[in-house]
Amino acid sequence: MLTRSDTIFLVAILATSLALGPALAHAFEFPNKIALSRDEYFTVQQIYSGWNRIAFVLLAEIGAIAAIVAIHRHDPPVRNAAALALASVVAAQVVFWIWTFPANTATANWTQKPDNWAQLRTLWEFSHLAGAVLQLIAMTAITVALLRRRSNAP
Repeated sequence: MLTRSDTIFLVAILATSLALGPALAHAFEFPNKIALSRDEYFTVQQIYSGWNRIAFVLLAEIGAIAAIVAIHRHDPPVRNAAALALASVVAAQVVFWIWTFPANTATANWTQKPDNWAQLRTLWEFSHLAGAVLQLIAMTAITVALLRRRSNAP
C-alpha cells in the first residue's frame, strides 16, 4: 500500500517529468531555431499554440514538491533535496515571467512581427533554455530526495 509520502512523491515525479518534456523540447530545438529568418521563425512558433495548458502540470509540480518539503521537514537530506527542486521550479517560473511571457505578449504569441523581433526571439529562446536547465535540476533533486527517504516515511 502506498503511504502518503509515496503518493506525493509519485505526483511530484510525474508532474516534474511532464514539465521537463516540453522544457527539453525547447532546449533541443534551440540550435535549429535561433538562426531562422523572421518569416521562418514566426511560422515555426505557431506549433506552440495551446502549450499554456502546461500550467496545470506546473501547479501540481509545485504543490507536490512543496508538500514533500513540509512532510519531510524533520528529515534534512530529503527536505533539502526537495527544497532545491522547489527552488528550481520557482526559478524557472521567474525566468518565464520576466523574459518569456513579455516576448509572447509583445508578439501576440508570435502572430505579430514587431521591429525588435530578433531581440525578442533571443530573450524567448535563451529563457526557455534556462528553464530547461532549471527543470532538469528540479527532476534530479526530487529524484535524490526520493532516494534519500527513510523506509518509515509518513
